[in-house]
Amino acid sequence: MVIATELCAMSEYRIWPGTGKLFIRRDGKPIYLGSSKAQSLTLQRKRPAKLVWTQAWRRLHKKGITETNLKKRRTRSTKVQRAVIGLSLDDIKKKAAQKPEF
Repeated sequence: MVIATELCAMSEYRIWPGTGKLFIRRDGKPIYLGSSKAQSLTLQRKRPAKLVWTQAWRRLHKKGITETNLKKRRTRSTKVQRAVIGLSLDDIKKKAAQKPEF
């Protein structure tokens, strides 16, 4: 049996059945709020990313285990041989292939 849960619009925590409030904005969009704290801060128009206890703040400041598992991508430079002014690429390769005489 699967229990339908909602996500709090402020904290992004799960809201279990029988808890939280459903707030309908003026534009008709429903907003689920998990606690009176979340409701109060939403009505004060506080940004979730500025509140330390919300998931938005944790995501913004790279807290949690999901960021540590990601590998950093590197851009590797590739070597390219180019001709010098006055010499062609073939001339340079011939000169490099010659053995020095002692």
